[in-house]
Amino acid sequence: MSQVADQLSKVVDKTARLIDLYAALQEENDLLKLENQSVKVALDTSKNKVIELGEKVRVLTLARSLEGISSTDLNTDEKTLDIKQKISEFVREIDKCIVLLKK
Repeated sequence: MSQVADQLSKVVDKTARLIDLYAALQEENDLLKLENQSVKVALDTSKNKVIELGEKVRVLTLARSLEGISSTDLNTDEKTLDIKQKISEFVREIDKCIVLLKK
């Protein structure tokens, strides 16, 4: 009968060890989930910053191109056409922003 008691004691010990290992792994898993979430937030923030900076570059490029137009470089019709195209582009961008704001 003592052999059965020894085996039962070993099973109980191993079960307790497994429970401890499970708790440790569960804690590690929770920490990794938190770390993963924070990395996702940082990635989203970085993506938004890249988009924002890209938009700023586009606007600055457009503004510089408008500043660079002089009446000696272009005749009046070409200048007017270019300005109209730039205004149309601004209007399209404003429309896109309005649609995004409505969402």
